[in-house]
Amino acid sequence: MTESEHQIWYAALKAKDARFDGRFFVGVSSTGIYCRPVCRAKLPREENCSFYATAAEAEQAGFRPCLLCRPELAPGLSITDARSSLVRRATRLLEEHCQHGLNLDALAGKLGCTARHLRRVFALEYRVSPVQYLQTLRLLLAKSLLTDTNLPISEVAMTSGFGSLRRFNELFKTRYRMSPTALRKRARAGGEHEDITLNLGYRPPYRWSEMLDFLALRAIRGVEAVRDGSYLRSVRLVSLAGEERLGWIRVSNNEQKHALSLTVSANLLPVLTQVCARVKSLFDLYCEPDSISEVLEHLDSIRPGAFVRGLRVPGCFDAFEMCVRTVLGQQITVKAAGTLAARMAESLGTPLQGTPEGLTHAFPTPEAILALGDTITDRLGVLGIISARAKTIRKLAESFVAGSIDFGPSAQPQTEIAKLLALPGIGPWSAQYIAMRAMGWPDAFLPTDHGIKKALAGYNPQQIRELSEGWRPWRSYATLALWNSLAAPR
Repeated sequence: MTESEHQIWYAALKAKDARFDGRFFVGVSSTGIYCRPVCRAKLPREENCSFYATAAEAEQAGFRPCLLCRPELAPGLSITDARSSLVRRATRLLEEHCQHGLNLDALAGKLGCTARHLRRVFALEYRVSPVQYLQTLRLLLAKSLLTDTNLPISEVAMTSGFGSLRRFNELFKTRYRMSPTALRKRARAGGEHEDITLNLGYRPPYRWSEMLDFLALRAIRGVEAVRDGSYLRSVRLVSLAGEERLGWIRVSNNEQKHALSLTVSANLLPVLTQVCARVKSLFDLYCEPDSISEVLEHLDSIRPGAFVRGLRVPGCFDAFEMCVRTVLGQQITVKAAGTLAARMAESLGTPLQGTPEGLTHAFPTPEAILALGDTITDRLGVLGIISARAKTIRKLAESFVAGSIDFGPSAQPQTEIAKLLALPGIGPWSAQYIAMRAMGWPDAFLPTDHGIKKALAGYNPQQIRELSEGWRPWRSYATLALWNSLAAPR
């Protein structure tokens, strides 16, 4: 790092500006600790600071995480920020599966490259290996569980992806220079309930009310609920080992901590990292409000009051569920589509026990839909779903089971959109909407959407497309801003 770069990062640290949270970490030689740039501790002297792109790099340099600012809560970065989108997609996969034994060859295979190439670009981008990055993810997850929950230390080790308690204790002591037990005593984790609650950080501001309004309007009765300022849903996930887990989650906003509070039922612990990754995607926690504002601020000159800083694009928790919901919503109202989806969940989903009030079923899986065979049009027909939609849902289920379309963090949206368009019953609007929400694509745009045309009344389709070119690469956020501008004032 050059002297001028060092001065720039130190100025950012001195400002304690939330815009830089998660973009870099600072190691302090006088304490041996590394921090987030928003840490409330006393500002260290410039000559004692060194700067790192990731927590993994800081730990490889010999620093241990700060107990005050908790680096494990730092928000991640948008895919558009990475010099190498390959590395960013790799880190998302590692985050989601750090509990399980996703080896380097399997990771590279999911990303369409060789293990050697992945190691090389990781070293260039982050100056650590994928294995070192994975170790840090597991240690930071364990640190969060030790701090925020009362899970037994042996269960913390297993949940964090360590194969043995001995290996966990050794690495934790070596890296953090204290035992897991000592950290827990200092953190004084509380609570006697089996369910656990973790914090997932974001960059402020966060327009939480608008997010809940969007999700509440589209919630599937029995599967999702929005009440008392929180989002609840049923969960069905399968671990990499093939073990199915059923449970529920609750998500609320802790505005003072700039974090979402995630409560997870205890039976989901073996798939905790998958739950966290999906919640981050659903609530767009990788978003960087300032980067988006720089591009979309002038949207107000076209539609006064349209853009509000802190807007998030709702993602999804279950890609198949969201795709089916999209198909059901073609040419009918949002409310009617929700009714059809609720009927599907009740008729074909899995009943749940011991869940919060209002959560009764997990949405049917692609395998359950394919198991209907040739009776699918009849089975869905009695629910009010026309045969054309039933056939599209079946084709989507086949794509999910075969893995022919990628809806995960390794997806290349433009490639997958072309595959979606090849399916019967999937047009440009549906493909773009699925890319925006299921694939987390920040640059999706729906120029033919009724709401877009209404918000941009006075512009013809060609002019709308030309306007949207100035909103790249954040056209998904422009879409949400225009939709929200049509809503009645709160």
